[in-house]
Amino acid sequence: MIQSYKQRPKLEESYDTIIIGSGMGSLTVGAILAKEGQKVLILESHYTAGGFTHVFKRKGYEWDVGIHYIGGVQQENSPIRKLFDYVSDSKLEWADMGEVYDRIIIGDKSYDFVKGVENFRNKIVSYFPEEEKAIDSYINLVFKANKVMGSFYKEKALPNFLRFLIGGFLKRPYLKYSDQTTHQVISGLTKNEELIKVLSAQYGDYGLPPKQSSFAMHASVARHYFGGGNFPIGGSSRIVDTIDPVIAAADGTILINATVEEVIIENDIAKGVKMIDGKEFYADTIISGAGVFNTFDRLIPKAIGIKHKLQEKLQKLKPSVSHACLYMGFKNSPEELKLPKTNFWIYPEDGDHDTCVDRYLKDEEAPFPVVYVSFPSAKDPDWSNRYPGRSTIDIITLVPYETVSQWKDTRWMKRGEAYEAWKEKIAQRLMKELFKQLPHLDGHVDHYELSTPLSTQHFVNYEKGEIYGIDHTPDRFRQKFLQPRTPIKGLYLTGQDIVTAGVGGALFAGVVTASAAVRKNFKNKIFG
Repeated sequence: MIQSYKQRPKLEESYDTIIIGSGMGSLTVGAILAKEGQKVLILESHYTAGGFTHVFKRKGYEWDVGIHYIGGVQQENSPIRKLFDYVSDSKLEWADMGEVYDRIIIGDKSYDFVKGVENFRNKIVSYFPEEEKAIDSYINLVFKANKVMGSFYKEKALPNFLRFLIGGFLKRPYLKYSDQTTHQVISGLTKNEELIKVLSAQYGDYGLPPKQSSFAMHASVARHYFGGGNFPIGGSSRIVDTIDPVIAAADGTILINATVEEVIIENDIAKGVKMIDGKEFYADTIISGAGVFNTFDRLIPKAIGIKHKLQEKLQKLKPSVSHACLYMGFKNSPEELKLPKTNFWIYPEDGDHDTCVDRYLKDEEAPFPVVYVSFPSAKDPDWSNRYPGRSTIDIITLVPYETVSQWKDTRWMKRGEAYEAWKEKIAQRLMKELFKQLPHLDGHVDHYELSTPLSTQHFVNYEKGEIYGIDHTPDRFRQKFLQPRTPIKGLYLTGQDIVTAGVGGALFAGVVTASAAVRKNFKNKIFG
């Protein structure tokens, strides 16, 4: 049954803009266009809106599935804060995670990432005093890569004739950084393997280890958190809760349980969408936030895909990493359990990040190459008002889709005993990692459940259960077709695939897509 995000809506046959998917990119472009007076229809195939910003509730607990921390929003004049304020009418509030946002744990050693660039620099220098020059050079390069990112984004929003004329000029400074891997850049500054491992330890935030990931992607994430980590007060569902009224104010609607079967295309012009129940909606502008693979593979009629060689374009891309997440619930408050706000990044003592990943991909019994632990109930000051005497923890690790693909044709929650046994084994291993760090939590677990790449596939419609859309390799930033415009007039793309990974990337993608779709420079309007 199709229904609106909040109440049964009055549905129209035609809208100004139809947006497929309700992730961060879709919500952002929807809110921007609604503020321009457009009547927007957002279509979400699942029972909850928000994409990776949604929450789920079970057994008296609530878990945020994709948002574990956001950088940059404590500074009121920062671009990301201004953009969140713009799309939520300043209703979205943020809690600071404190001085230490990430703790990097390698074997028995730990390294704190502290907020404030100078503080971060001094802290890392205190761990590696002989590497002061390399650390300064690293921070300098992170800022340089980010400084030229704006021109790279701007080029994507330009009309095609301007991209042809000045696109190369705008992109060139950024490509200098995106063409190199994270490891190439950092190992060019230092030969200290432990320092390289520490500085690249947030690779889980974009999914690729240092020898595969683009340095531009790494620099974007590192810079994002230099000012510290933050969490939405009231949980990540507040994102869609605060954006929905902005869209509704212009007579727009977010529909859930609304699966799009196909984009209606006539004479190479997108006219509307056909739903799986046969219903059709029409609009002059169709925007897909469902990911480039889903859009080109599933939503565009085959003949049109062949005509525009869309499959050939997709051959140049790879889906990003998939993961498992252990959601844990405790019948004690975060204060009683002394839960930190700091995220833990736990790594094996031996080997660099790439070696550890390779070893694990060959043998799933090998040590996890990365274990990320988040304490959302401790980060959210409103948590105890909603769930007094309770706490939650999320633990994430890498799990290749191939590991669970044998169960891909089974139904969610009914995948059989072998699948449940495999999940239990992974869950116990992840809990062991947690108890190694916080032994006092052992014996206090009230509820736990593991999501796998099949869960992501089911809820976010990514074919291989990938979490960051497409891989952020150096080659990915060279793909000219990863931009808002498609070869079909009136059909646009948004979300993390057209710029960079994560909620921040998808948020800014919404601005780029809105600018391209209505030929207006929203950068100046929003950021001033």
